[in-house]
Amino acid sequence: MNRIELFGCPMDVASMTETVEVIRNRIVARQFTQHVVVNVAKLVHMQSDAQLAASVKECDIINIDGMGVVWGARALGFQVAERVAGVDLFDRLLEMAQAEGLPIFMLGGTDEVVKKAAGEVEEKYPRLHIAGVHHGYFWDDEQAIVDMIHASGARLLFVAITSPKKENFINRYRADLGVDFVMGVGGTFDVVAGKVRRAPRWMQRAGLEWLFRVLQEPRRMWRRYWTTNRQFAWMLMRARMRREGSKAVSTPAE
Repeated sequence: MNRIELFGCPMDVASMTETVEVIRNRIVARQFTQHVVVNVAKLVHMQSDAQLAASVKECDIINIDGMGVVWGARALGFQVAERVAGVDLFDRLLEMAQAEGLPIFMLGGTDEVVKKAAGEVEEKYPRLHIAGVHHGYFWDDEQAIVDMIHASGARLLFVAITSPKKENFINRYRADLGVDFVMGVGGTFDVVAGKVRRAPRWMQRAGLEWLFRVLQEPRRMWRRYWTTNRQFAWMLMRARMRREGSKAVSTPAE
């Protein structure tokens, strides 16, 4: 995979198929892999949250999730063919885990949501072994959860907790989890459980998933997207101006 850097964040430029294959090979080789996806909101927050930035940069694979980041990278001259959406990667990895006989652990969401999501996963992938399931409200005893995951025998861990908690939790305990692969999946369990609907394909392709989320949960989501999208646009504009300025300086006068 080709790695670029955008606003101080390293990112791996890869297709979905390439990403799954790299992850599979690393798991089979028992090579620990910490994975993260980066979208506009996360990239913006990394500019002011040093701990989040450090947790993301520690990851072995950093996929680009969100058309805003894809378009931003292209605007600054990077060749990015596609995004690797976390919810789609989750599904592809479940398929791979079933085929390879790799047990998984699902951590995060409410107790109702994670159990419903696990049920949906079992129905879709009946030969997949779910080694453990636990909700995401365990902050009074993190070590107990880490010990539970380690004892479960899971090879893949999916963490559906909000940012930056999930990134920092994963990075803090990466050496103690006993898994070969760990990935933060954000609100994926809500989607799998049917609590939140995903945007239609045309909105996904047009980079309008954020708008679909706002329409579903306007009171909770509009301020977040308005703030981060506006900040990202400003970051891009300044970067483009610096890029054009450096070109002008480097071009000799006639």
